Amino acid sequence: MSKTLMNTYHRLPVTFASGEGSWLFDINGKKYLDFTSGVAVNILGHNYPPLVRAVSQQAAKYLHVCNYYLSDTSTAFADALVEACAPAGMKNVFLCNSGAEANEGACKLARKYSLLKYGPGRHTIVTLKGSFHGRTITTLSATGQEKFHKDFGPFTEGFVHIAGGDIEALERALDAKTVAGFLVEAIQGESGIVPQDNGFLAAAAKLCEERDILLMFDEIQCGIGRTGTFLALEQYMDTEGNPLKADIVTLAKGLAGGIPAGAVLAGNKACNVFAEGDHGSTFGGNPVAAAAGLVALKTVNDTAFLSEISRKGEIIKSALMQNQKIKEVRGRGLMIGFDIDAAAWMILKAGIARADLSKDQCGLLILSAGSNTLRMLPPYIISDSEIEQGLSIVSELLDANL
Repeated sequence: MSKTLMNTYHRLPVTFASGEGSWLFDINGKKYLDFTSGVAVNILGHNYPPLVRAVSQQAAKYLHVCNYYLSDTSTAFADALVEACAPAGMKNVFLCNSGAEANEGACKLARKYSLLKYGPGRHTIVTLKGSFHGRTITTLSATGQEKFHKDFGPFTEGFVHIAGGDIEALERALDAKTVAGFLVEAIQGESGIVPQDNGFLAAAAKLCEERDILLMFDEIQCGIGRTGTFLALEQYMDTEGNPLKADIVTLAKGLAGGIPAGAVLAGNKACNVFAEGDHGSTFGGNPVAAAAGLVALKTVNDTAFLSEISRKGEIIKSALMQNQKIKEVRGRGLMIGFDIDAAAWMILKAGIARADLSKDQCGLLILSAGSNTLRMLPPYIISDSEIEQGLSIVSELLDANL
């Protein structure tokens, strides 16, 4: 354990030194099958050759330019990203570094839209209980989980949390006189992989349109192909049976395949709201991140590639649902959560300890989401045989610890 890093994480006893594909190797040479992707970040696995080449080539050209100027790589990335999100109605993009930063930008965008059109007082952002939108003071305010709020108040005012799936509560909360935006994850990640009901999101879209409230999708964990479509919201329909559209979409995590990157995308209503000086980010649109992002977009935004994500996810879900020690399985694509009758952290520790038992055994990296829920977010390039191996280890760990 490090003596110099702040003690902000409940760390497991392993230090990694290298990676290859779906595998990580620690400083002692032990190997671990990675079902975490760095929490949905390393979507193309570790040491993915095209991404490594793109980053190396860009680093040899230039690392960074001031945002007073344009970068050829960053503008190409912006163009490709808007094109990938066009089915959701996106028209332009602000590039930043992280999910929290993206959600802050989205909230600013919604509030300015409402201020310009309706004047002061219409600034509330409605979110859901169980949501997670970041760890800054404002995105903690947006997050609908009290456990993240402890010790950090007072928070930014103007956020309301309601229960997902409750259309009556939604109708009450989306007050046209006070609300600027509704921020929602199509699939909540940090609360245990909880997909929203289609009827609820369809009702939200209709209410937002009728009341001129911006519909904002946080796709930070569930986007960039994670659920088998480029954006998770693409799997939802409006009340007329048409694919759902958004006013704002936020992205991060897997956006650049492992390099820090985030984005705020805007549709017709919000695309011209920000003016010069309204918002900024020193490292936003960094050329190295953009070069990595171009590889991620080119690889993932492909029909056959996305179909493979869905197929692999169905293999995992089917196997988990047959395990008698698992209570419930949720998720889509390679974003899967399941509940157990034990402390999830115990399974995480057992997955690490497995690598110590013999030279021939590997460890397994898996995530928790609350006390009794485990999460799987493997890299998209994981093979069927690696999936089978990981599932076998999960069964072994559950049998030994439940």
